[in-house]
Amino acid sequence: MKLKKSKLIIGISSRALFDLDESHEIYKKEGLKSYEDYQIENEDKTLEPGEAFGLVKKILKINDLYEKENRIEVILLSRNTSDTGLRIRNSIESHGLNISRAAFCGGESPHRYVKDFGVHLFLSSNIEDVKLAIESNVAAATIMSRSDSSRRESSSDLLKIAFDGDAVIFSDESERVFQKDGLKAFIDNEVNSKSILKEGPFKSFLVELNKIQNEFQINECPIRTALITARSAPSDKRVIKTLRDWGVRIDESLFLGGMSKNKFLESFDADIFFDDQKKHIIDANERTTSGHVPYGIKNN
Repeated sequence: MKLKKSKLIIGISSRALFDLDESHEIYKKEGLKSYEDYQIENEDKTLEPGEAFGLVKKILKINDLYEKENRIEVILLSRNTSDTGLRIRNSIESHGLNISRAAFCGGESPHRYVKDFGVHLFLSSNIEDVKLAIESNVAAATIMSRSDSSRRESSSDLLKIAFDGDAVIFSDESERVFQKDGLKAFIDNEVNSKSILKEGPFKSFLVELNKIQNEFQINECPIRTALITARSAPSDKRVIKTLRDWGVRIDESLFLGGMSKNKFLESFDADIFFDDQKKHIIDANERTTSGHVPYGIKNN
């Protein structure tokens, strides 16, 4: 019997998918009832794209390359009720997004349903929901807001995803050595260690991406990945050996030795960048959609 091919499943909050800043301000200033009334009164007004809209659109477009079943699914995971969420559902239809499954949680965190839906990556504007998802061993990131003037979409047809290394793809074990004992101790640990790096919160998501990449010839693959890390020689070797041991493919690896990542992200033309350090996210977010991964010693 032929095994059914697994799906890559992305969970996304309504505020990451659409621009809900105006209604959120009403909620903060005037309370829940005013927010509910506003959303119902405007439920036929299509919401503008949010920070992760372009990413989601490009992710869903990969399904066009498959003849029968969709290879990737996006699921809406929202704190709205189904009543206030009707505007979001109408906006999904208006923008032509193929999103059929949803959980409207009536003010509660939707993280409870992340595992039930089989989500591999959860994107939200709510850091507490993201932390809870990571605690459930699901890759998750807080999508950071940008001003409209800085909004930039990738010019490439490829889906391009950039990752930091430590505390994102890998655990924060090496970062802990650096924080405790300094750079020399960090380098000595990396050079002398005989073990591979332990997995971080995004390893499982990277593995799922690899499954899709391996279904295409390299020059025809719709997904391209990059590791953009502050590491440099000789600490790069342990990273390379770890990825080799995992059987994981990273298309581009940039070992920057502490240089700013911004220009490199622009040159890579990333659709999204994941990093555990907020200062890197804030810098990168001026031009690149970015997700903060609240994991590891830098986020304690």
